[in-house]
Amino acid sequence: MKEQLETIYKNAQEDLAKATSLNDLEEIRGKYLSRKGEFNEIKKNLKNLSNEDKRIVGSLANEITKNLETALQEKHNEFYKKELDEKLSKERLDITLPGKFIPQGHVHPITSTTNEIVSILQSLGFSVVPDACSPEVETEYYNFDALNVPKDHPARDVQDTFYTKIAKNIVLRSQTSNSQIRAMEGKNPPIRVIAPGRVYRNENINARKNNFFHQIEGLYVDKNITFGDLKGVLNEFIRIYFGASRPTRFRSSFFPFTEPSAEVDVQCIMCEGKGCRTCSGTGWLEVLGCGMVDPNVLREVGIDPDVYTGFAFGMGVERFAMLKYAIDDIRLFFNNDVRFLKQF
Repeated sequence: MKEQLETIYKNAQEDLAKATSLNDLEEIRGKYLSRKGEFNEIKKNLKNLSNEDKRIVGSLANEITKNLETALQEKHNEFYKKELDEKLSKERLDITLPGKFIPQGHVHPITSTTNEIVSILQSLGFSVVPDACSPEVETEYYNFDALNVPKDHPARDVQDTFYTKIAKNIVLRSQTSNSQIRAMEGKNPPIRVIAPGRVYRNENINARKNNFFHQIEGLYVDKNITFGDLKGVLNEFIRIYFGASRPTRFRSSFFPFTEPSAEVDVQCIMCEGKGCRTCSGTGWLEVLGCGMVDPNVLREVGIDPDVYTGFAFGMGVERFAMLKYAIDDIRLFFNNDVRFLKQF
């Protein structure tokens, strides 16, 4: 058995000398050192030897196994380094060559404007409602009925509202005010939330209007809320967003879900109040509608208007972006013209 071990070791050394790759080494390892390898088969027969022979043969087998493992590892390191050097030589990069320009996308101006507005309003104490409270596909109840919009109101006509084929009373929301109702249902004041999102109106497209645009709705309901609170919040928001030097004005208006109601205009940056096509020659651009929440709206969601009052506002994101960046046509936001978008 001692002679067998020496013969196997001699054969293993010869195989090692002939090896030229890492795969060859794996085959040698499997042939001689695996569980079914030749050295292991010899060790299985040690039980048939005398104690003295077991000691001699076992010691020799362990020594040969250790030597072979050492030789395999040395060869492995040699071949691995050789293969790595060859690979690095073939895949070598010349770091002195000029790099390739890879264009990167940027945040869309509507997204960045929305994020800025939301950030400012959050700093004023408002929180963003969950998406589930502000769906774009809505029922007439949340889009009109609960907001005190009469059945015969012109806004319900197909000329102003997009009706879907899902069901008779399912529409694409025409304002983010639907989030007001969902935010108040089952809740107890105080409620102070904002809801950014997309809205849809069947309007003629021009420099100031599009049939798809973005709004941010705001709602604050609590005890002793007044129109003065509304003006204070909006004036502070506009001061932070535009700076104190931008002239603004409140105009009385009408919305079914607020009473009294108002619209807020900001001086047109394109003409500095002198009149242009963007502001239709008025020198002002409307940016939001607002007012005190109508008592009927509060009653509809189970809030007592004799105890609580509140204000709401809805602002057009595109209008704020136009005034911020002196963009004279709302359609530029939706044309996907790279020459326009890369400026941001």
